[in-house]
Amino acid sequence: MPMETLTYAVGDIHGCRDALDRLLAAIGRHAAGRCRRLVFLGDYVDRGPDSAGVVSALRALQAREPGAVTCLMGNHEALMAEAYRTGLGTTTWLENGGIATLASFGIDDPEALPHDVLGWIARLPTVHEDARRYFVHAGFRPERPGIDPDVRTRLWIREPFLGTDFDFGKHVVHGHSPQKSGRPDLRRNRSNLDTACVFGRTLTAAVFTDAEPAPVDILQVDARL
Repeated sequence: MPMETLTYAVGDIHGCRDALDRLLAAIGRHAAGRCRRLVFLGDYVDRGPDSAGVVSALRALQAREPGAVTCLMGNHEALMAEAYRTGLGTTTWLENGGIATLASFGIDDPEALPHDVLGWIARLPTVHEDARRYFVHAGFRPERPGIDPDVRTRLWIREPFLGTDFDFGKHVVHGHSPQKSGRPDLRRNRSNLDTACVFGRTLTAAVFTDAEPAPVDILQVDARL
């Protein structure tokens, strides 16, 4: 009988490299040698002190385990890419944490961002699916079951997604909307894993199995340690 695979979904990191390292260590202890997948829900950059370090850690993890690590795009990665690509969104990005990201790379101009980092960001998917769940940064419009075809919605939506109990056909695992309580928002139809790490709360990983759609366990590290 094949061994069950555990899936760990990680909420918004926002440049908090130390918290990420501690959460990955906690995941390693929890998995204890069992088969596991990692799904990161986006927003690796901006606001926190070490966006460059977070990106470097995730890229290295993907390189070591390309079949077991999925990194989704968040709206902050989209803002960063747009600031470099067109310059039209530079002010918006900088006002939403981009200054801290530039500082972490040791630069002050979006045009000086490393091309390999920008290429990695440009290739990030905006949705991931397994047998029981959809993983997305922000959510879907509650109009039809299944994956929302609109990429901007996947990256940015809050309402009406957060206020609905709409059945999308699978449990939706997302971040994007910070829970200032430091606890994930776990609902029948969705799980919000953005627990406001960059605002001094916690970084969260939800543990999923093949047997049921909702989390079976929650792992957290305190951002303030």
